[in-house]
Amino acid sequence: MAGVAKVWRETGFVENEPWVVETEDLKASGDQKVLLPLAAFIAAAQTSNDIGLGVLIEPADDVAALEPYIPRIEIIAVAFPAFSDGRAFSHATLLRERLGYSREIRAVGDVLIDQVPLMLRCGIDSFAVTNATALQRLEENRLPGIDVYYQPAARGAEQGPGYSWRRRLTAA
Repeated sequence: MAGVAKVWRETGFVENEPWVVETEDLKASGDQKVLLPLAAFIAAAQTSNDIGLGVLIEPADDVAALEPYIPRIEIIAVAFPAFSDGRAFSHATLLRERLGYSREIRAVGDVLIDQVPLMLRCGIDSFAVTNATALQRLEENRLPGIDVYYQPAARGAEQGPGYSWRRRLTAA
């Protein structure tokens, strides 16, 4: 059941979040700012020198197109249209590791509680959550953990004991 998204970060839920993804049912109002689709973002960026822009990356979009605009982008939202579509994991990783983007990356769409730790590892740091189970678990501070992982990620972790190719998550 999709409803109004609540934005969550590791510090908790965010009140009065200014960034919205416009839809037929939801239009930005007042102090809200619109996350522009990639084509609209590029068109706006080419015709102005505005900074503090927001962009929405859909699964089929090429994030490399953002490279010349990275210093001007305040937030990048990566879309998860379905739990089975993981292209936004790759988008977040590319933004952090290849393009050097250091500001906020937000997951929007079908954000499930089981995927949040994996999204955090890829460099996503905020989540627009509508899933009732995910909202409840986040409110209860019951985020699932990942003790063993096999690959490095945007979020570093120290090498743990065991096999050289297996890494363990350490408490920060």
